[in-house]
Amino acid sequence: MDAIEVRGLRKTYRGQEAVRGIDLTVTRGEVFALLGPNGAGKTTTVEILEGHRKRTGGTVTVLGDDPGTAGRTWRARIGVVLQDADDAADLTVTEMVKHVAGLYADPRPVAEVIDLVGLTEKKGSKIRALSGGQRRRVDVALGIVGRPELLFLDEPTTGFDPAARRQFWDLIRALAAEGTTILLTTHYLEEAEALADRLAVLADGRIVAEGTPATLGGRASAGAKVAWRENGTNRVENVADPTDLIKQLVKAEIDLSTLTITRPTLEDIYLNLIGATR
Repeated sequence: MDAIEVRGLRKTYRGQEAVRGIDLTVTRGEVFALLGPNGAGKTTTVEILEGHRKRTGGTVTVLGDDPGTAGRTWRARIGVVLQDADDAADLTVTEMVKHVAGLYADPRPVAEVIDLVGLTEKKGSKIRALSGGQRRRVDVALGIVGRPELLFLDEPTTGFDPAARRQFWDLIRALAAEGTTILLTTHYLEEAEALADRLAVLADGRIVAEGTPATLGGRASAGAKVAWRENGTNRVENVADPTDLIKQLVKAEIDLSTLTITRPTLEDIYLNLIGATR
């Protein structure tokens, strides 16, 4: 059984369609990233999958149940890190994590969770005294303390500095290695490329492309741009395969010390995909 199965998902607000017939499958144990610009429908889609928002149409199955009608037993099997989470400002980090841990039958040890999110030195601090990035780490701690089978992460590293973001990536990889299924939304394309087994691009309420980071939008078969300097002149050629061109340059005894070969980045592909919908 797949962790998430979505067919024809639609959501309408006051006559305007925010989600327009999405089909989506996430297999168990997979890290799946959902990309898209603001207003594309990512958060609405995730909230429907979490059971926090009712859908207008389509079918949704998450861990074998319809999240729109699933009960507390099902909810104990998922973890959620919301895009905008409220917190109890007067509790310490330890008190907050301990409180939420008490809602689960088999939670992770509180100290272990706090260490995993990099807040050991702040465990006795009140949440209101934390920085924005540190509060975001508390949100992540609350999402993983219940040992979820499926973890929803809606832009989890917003406010993280680069070092904290890389630490968070290590945490996600560790959770995935344990078999946790993860659905991630992010605006950081390098994050999606580093973490995701597969990803989809959502634009204007529709999925416009889906695949691995290496193959999304035809990236794997995209041509290469070969650049070099020859006789004082900058040269550039776009080719499907640079091998033959490089052989020609070697045969012509061209200095290759300035030669570079580049292919479209994930960001290039993403911008083309969302640009095509505007």
